[in-house]
Amino acid sequence: MAPAKPLALIHARIVDPGTGELREGGLLLRNGVIAAHLGPAERLPADTEVLDCGGKCLAPGIVDIGVKVGEPGERHKESFRTAGRAAAAGGVTTMVTRADTTPAIDSPETLEFAARRAAEASPVRLAPMAALTKGRQGREMVEIGFLQDAGAVAFSDGDHVVADPKVFQRCLAYATSLGALVMAHPQDPGLSAGAAVTSGKFATLRGLPAVSPMAERMGLERDLALVEMTGARYHADQITTARALPSLRRAREIGLDVTAGISIHHLTLNEFDVGDYRTFFKVKPPLRAETDRVAMVAAVAAGEIDIISSMHTPQDEESKRLPFEEAASGAVGLETLLPAALRLVHSGELTLPQLWRALSLNPANRLGLPQGRLDPGSPADLVLFDPDAPFVLDRTMLHSKSKNTPFDGARLQGRVLRTYVDGRPVHVRDGH
Repeated sequence: MAPAKPLALIHARIVDPGTGELREGGLLLRNGVIAAHLGPAERLPADTEVLDCGGKCLAPGIVDIGVKVGEPGERHKESFRTAGRAAAAGGVTTMVTRADTTPAIDSPETLEFAARRAAEASPVRLAPMAALTKGRQGREMVEIGFLQDAGAVAFSDGDHVVADPKVFQRCLAYATSLGALVMAHPQDPGLSAGAAVTSGKFATLRGLPAVSPMAERMGLERDLALVEMTGARYHADQITTARALPSLRRAREIGLDVTAGISIHHLTLNEFDVGDYRTFFKVKPPLRAETDRVAMVAAVAAGEIDIISSMHTPQDEESKRLPFEEAASGAVGLETLLPAALRLVHSGELTLPQLWRALSLNPANRLGLPQGRLDPGSPADLVLFDPDAPFVLDRTMLHSKSKNTPFDGARLQGRVLRTYVDGRPVHVRDGH
């Protein structure tokens, strides 16, 4: 088979999270990698295929931490095929998948099954996480070494907090000996049990079971004390309250290897969006006060919150069309992550390079992946997008099997025009 011709993407606005620059230029792709950066009048090899980007933005593909795919066990909610198509349409070139499947990804066999299915069905890359404890039950540690050998990039029980500190300490200590990353959900499990919203006047008026924002800080401080004890590599999947930030700062000041993330929903929505018990806005942890949302955006801009993710959690209609207290938590986000995040750019709260640092470079660095950057020699995983293209989201048009998005009917700006994995187009919007 003859090698593919080099591809030059020219006349683009390059979003480079590594240098923090937004500049005019282009990229030359060859054999699946970025071969060179191109200037405005660069001479190209004679056999080069050329795509004029028309001044649109070209950036590293998104590395999305915390994507739930229903296989195995809940394929009716999301399959690798539908999740992969949704990811490609959303500019996500690497899905870092969660282990909260049925059964959980807690053995090399289930991990290899997921990797094989993704290779067969998904047009984008898979970087799988594995569970931290067997069955995500918080009692017995998984075989971390064997799962690492099978390809696990991190270990997490998801929103099942390992309540027993002795068990969590053992997991962290063993992960430390292998250099494995542990990703945890900082919540006090007792305080947050059964909660549907964040405590406050709104929760009281709606008569809904609520949890104090202090539950997040308490859970984080417990985790950080054990990280200090063991020296583990630790990532908090979602820090969503201003009260948790001082704990995070102190951990970094004393040299702990700690990073933190947040979902796009907690950066762009607040507790009032629940409105009249709208279950598509029920997520975990629950949406917070507007003061917390603003503080989290500032923390992303300052680099205190490292990673933005979709926390893509597909739920079928039956599990969402219930009273708010009983409805399942979670929202899909693979296709809405980019346009929702661009709200923060259009409002002047983040620059495009700052946003891409959190969407691509930082998650790739944290997981030891070569993606998320534009350095020559890096994988040619890219997204070409128009940050200003307006549209109204129609959830029925999403590629995901489940349509539980809080952005249904929302006016958004930002369209993905093309997505490349290894220099090959895996999504091309009509007319582009």
